[in-house]
Amino acid sequence: MSIIDFAVRKVAARQMRRLEKALAQPIAAQEAALQLLLRQARQTRYGQQYGAEAITNYTQYAAHFPLATYETLEPYIQEMRTGARNVLYPGFVRWFAKSSGTTSSKSKYIPVTDDALQRCHYQAGRDILAVFLQQNPASRFYRGKGLTLGGSHKIEASRGMTHDGDLSAILLQRIPRWADWIRTPSREVALTADFQKKLAGIAKEAVKQRVTSLSGVPSWNLVMLKYLLEVTGKENISELWPDLEVFFHGGISFVPYRAQYEAIIPSPKMSYMETYNASEGFFCIQTNPADTNMQLMVDYGIYYEFIPMSEFGKENPTVVPLEGVRVGVNYAMVITTTSGLYRYVIGDTVQFSSINPYFLRITGRTKHYINAFGEELIIDNAEQGLRTACEKTGAIVSEYTVAPRFMAQNTQGAHEWYVEFAKQPADLDVFAQVLDSALCAVNSDYEAKRTNNVTLAPLVLHVLPAGTFVGWMAHRGKLGGQNKVPRLSNDRTYAESLEEYLRQES
Repeated sequence: MSIIDFAVRKVAARQMRRLEKALAQPIAAQEAALQLLLRQARQTRYGQQYGAEAITNYTQYAAHFPLATYETLEPYIQEMRTGARNVLYPGFVRWFAKSSGTTSSKSKYIPVTDDALQRCHYQAGRDILAVFLQQNPASRFYRGKGLTLGGSHKIEASRGMTHDGDLSAILLQRIPRWADWIRTPSREVALTADFQKKLAGIAKEAVKQRVTSLSGVPSWNLVMLKYLLEVTGKENISELWPDLEVFFHGGISFVPYRAQYEAIIPSPKMSYMETYNASEGFFCIQTNPADTNMQLMVDYGIYYEFIPMSEFGKENPTVVPLEGVRVGVNYAMVITTTSGLYRYVIGDTVQFSSINPYFLRITGRTKHYINAFGEELIIDNAEQGLRTACEKTGAIVSEYTVAPRFMAQNTQGAHEWYVEFAKQPADLDVFAQVLDSALCAVNSDYEAKRTNNVTLAPLVLHVLPAGTFVGWMAHRGKLGGQNKVPRLSNDRTYAESLEEYLRQES
């Protein structure tokens, strides 16, 4: 074993010991996180506003601090961006992760503190390395380059004191210079704002290197990989990078993309590890390669609470800490973090598959669903329906979005699916029928509305030309980085935007 192998394995083993200790006592780890966050709150104006000085336990914390959204915290964050200190976090915050999110086109600026970088994001990176090496003891992926496809950043105009950009860019900006030896592309290329120029830069640099791992959002990484095949003339990515071992992915569901990745990277040694992270924090890692559910990381300086979706939106909903969750219930996740977010409703919905150990899956967004007719269709339902339709028809879906078609004088309500196929099914009508039946099987409310076509007519399938979604996202200024194709919408805003784009392109 080389010195490098010995050093990496030693660090990974130390990480696993720490991680296993925390995961073995999740409630104790969460209590420690809460006490850390309360100490932080006592030094802030926001914490003092809600009596943090007298709060010592969760019951008091939940009683005194209100549930928060970005909109309620935005005035405090805007103060911080102009240099104000001790607002949501003790001291001065220089970095803010800029995100349009997936529920609004409005930009959000999430504080990213040194505490959050070290306790959460970078800790997660070390844990991912440790978990993967434990699962794959023969791996030597760390001997090659890791290709991370991220976003960009710029200096904020407010007095030049603060900076904003995609979280991936902030992480890259803050890592030590020695890390450039094990990653690609160069920082200059990685931080390029123009996605097409970034792809050209990656093609110029990375195709010559020994890339052993990929990291990022599945959709944009797939665009990059297809571009690299086009410019290099290779048949598949295994020809380009024969030592590629793993794709660490997150941000969106991998379900619609798995078949495409397996086709474009035909290597039998290729692994996929899902992670759950956002601008607000790093939450979960897929610790079992045989289980697509992810394990909740409980010692990253984040305190978790959960709102049953049956009560979401009520004036005083039930909110439970981690020890109060139940398997199979759909929850909106609430977080308190070392970046100054207190009881923050992040907008994601999750469902636990097991308790202690705590494994969960992302089921959707609190605002990305369709309930135009009482059907309560969430992203998880859509993904399961698509998976079934693809398995039964041999199709491969590249991208999709869904919107309601509202009832009119002579038309019934329906769901309109705008789908781009990587491999189109032999019979589109059969695909639509199987998808519709699969949705009925996973969602009883949808099934009830579809029964005898009383409330909902059969879904309408629109097949879009290849490249439509990439073009549409570019048209909206949402190309690359951490931008995500909106999957479900309760109105026709995205559908009308997509249709208008198609008319302009025709």
